[in-house]
Amino acid sequence: MRLDKYLKVSRLIKRRTVANEACDAGRIFVNDKQARASYDVKVGDVIEIRLGQTPLKARVTSVAEVVRKETAQELYEIIQ
Repeated sequence: MRLDKYLKVSRLIKRRTVANEACDAGRIFVNDKQARASYDVKVGDVIEIRLGQTPLKARVTSVAEVVRKETAQELYEIIQ
């Protein structure tokens, strides 16, 4: 699944266009490397989001195309 879509489905970022713009601005890192919106997310990847004051690090635990709001947090675990 594309990175921008994963960020939206997991609700780490509210909208896919915002996730796409954050990737283009160089604010999203996967495994300590700057990532493009088209990056293919895999289980075990560490995503770092540098929006706002404190960066957020999350490890991908599963990938799903459609997720309910209540179960969206099961797609990742927060590291920092």
